[in-house]
Amino acid sequence: MARKTAEGEPIIIKKYANRRLYNTDTSSYITLDDLAKMVRENIDFNVLDAKSGDDITHTILTQIIVEEESHGSQMLPVSFLRDLIGMYGNSMQAMMPSYLEASMANLRKNREQIQSAFTKGMEANPLAAMAEANFKMMQNAAEAFIPATRKAEPAEKAGQEDDLAEMRAQMAAMQKKLDEMSK
Repeated sequence: MARKTAEGEPIIIKKYANRRLYNTDTSSYITLDDLAKMVRENIDFNVLDAKSGDDITHTILTQIIVEEESHGSQMLPVSFLRDLIGMYGNSMQAMMPSYLEASMANLRKNREQIQSAFTKGMEANPLAAMAEANFKMMQNAAEAFIPATRKAEPAEKAGQEDDLAEMRAQMAAMQKKLDEMSK
């Protein structure tokens, strides 16, 4: 569900003759990039011509798409654009808006289902568990070799020092055995 103003209405954006856009909710001038961000954040708005009061939201949204497409973020294939243009004035034009809306709704639903399945799959995936275990092992190894990477508690630090002393004693004993074997 799209976010709206406190009164439950879409935010009104006014477009002035000098092509500036004014957000009446925040009392500030905004850009097309700001409007694109609002769309991505699911914030509902209407763009009105400041002089005539006409709703020009469709035109502005189309302009945002043109801007996005011209900046290398091309999502619409040329064949789709040709087909879409070919539909204007065609008997199919009247049913295209509802068809495209239904298609986008289905795409959003499928995307949410795929994301949910992926998330659930990662939780049950043994490879994900192994990756997490490997990460923890690497983290522990880093903490062992670089003590400053972790703030140890005093009691825990004492235990680590005891472990370290024990490991040194074992290494000394192994070194002694190696020295004896080499004689």
